[in-house]
Amino acid sequence: MSSIKQFQVTFDCAEPERLARFWCEVLGYVVPPPPAGFATWDDFNRSQASEDQGSWFACSDPSGVGPRLYFQRVPEGKVAKNRLHLDVRVGTGLVGEKRLAALEAECARLVPLGAVRVQLLYDGNDSCIVMQDIEGNEFCLD
Repeated sequence: MSSIKQFQVTFDCAEPERLARFWCEVLGYVVPPPPAGFATWDDFNRSQASEDQGSWFACSDPSGVGPRLYFQRVPEGKVAKNRLHLDVRVGTGLVGEKRLAALEAECARLVPLGAVRVQLLYDGNDSCIVMQDIEGNEFCLD
């Protein structure tokens, strides 16, 4: 039996392109080229039936190491806490005040992009900042 080598993370959302571009900024990901035969994503969207225009978008790790992120429009809004969330690893290997400073710096970078700071978890050594993306999905700066 072979092991799975790749996976993508899928987000249900209201505005796929907007949310994808937010996560590109958070993670340093890029928007892939439009499908073959289209010069731009706008050209591709215009070729779709009106109800399908803008119904999905994706972004990927330019190094090819991280998973592809896929965003699909759904009619219902978010109503409860996520059962799965991303931990954005910005403080790896750091402890105490140095770790907290790294997390705070990343939080300060993300808030102007539309992220919301929810809660700081800090015990004097280990820390994490709980955040929400632009559609209210929880994620952690870790």
